[in-house]
Amino acid sequence: MRHIERHRTHRVGWLRAAVLGANDGIVSTACLVLGVAAAGADSHNILIAGVAGLVAGAMSMAAGEYVSVSSQSDTELADIDRERKELAAHPVHEQEELTAIYVERGLDAGLASQVAIQLMQHDALGAHARDELGISETLAARPVQAALASAGTFSVGAVLPLLIVLIFSPSTVMWAVAVSSLLFLALLGSLAAWVGGSSVITAASRVTFWGVLAMALTTGVGMLFGVSA
Repeated sequence: MRHIERHRTHRVGWLRAAVLGANDGIVSTACLVLGVAAAGADSHNILIAGVAGLVAGAMSMAAGEYVSVSSQSDTELADIDRERKELAAHPVHEQEELTAIYVERGLDAGLASQVAIQLMQHDALGAHARDELGISETLAARPVQAALASAGTFSVGAVLPLLIVLIFSPSTVMWAVAVSSLLFLALLGSLAAWVGGSSVITAASRVTFWGVLAMALTTGVGMLFGVSA
């Protein structure tokens, strides 16, 4: 009987970038809107500030993710290239190294040696990349995918507080943005946890707490400058 297990590890890369982007989009735009509103700006200026924050934030997220993940990818490629040269120059030593890794994982020396030999005959570089370096196709760095996911989800998250600004009057916009943004954050945390197979309550509580803290501090700054003006 064939047993199929459903794992979620393959989602880690894009899920991390997507959640980070959407979370930042909601938090940063909501904080910007609240700070400007607390300083006494009208709806038009609040909306302009929010849209500018959306564009700047999306580009910043895309650039940051691309640079960060590209650095990771460069390191992985350099390690793989180094391993390729070592396999060509010292194949026996590399086989012994792989055998030692399997022994440490619980195989006896004889079986570990057989496994190492067979895997190296099939795909020596792939075996060493996976078991020695910890690099696999599933977890490999993908800069473009991470950049697009972050920018796209940031924009989606940032649009939500801006829609609230358009719907509500200036007298109620601060409360509306704060409450709706916290609701959006809780839903985002729950969705991410559900997709990743982790605790929904823990994820929702975590993003909500940091959202409250960020919005409270930014509103305080806006009120301070508004009073000073």
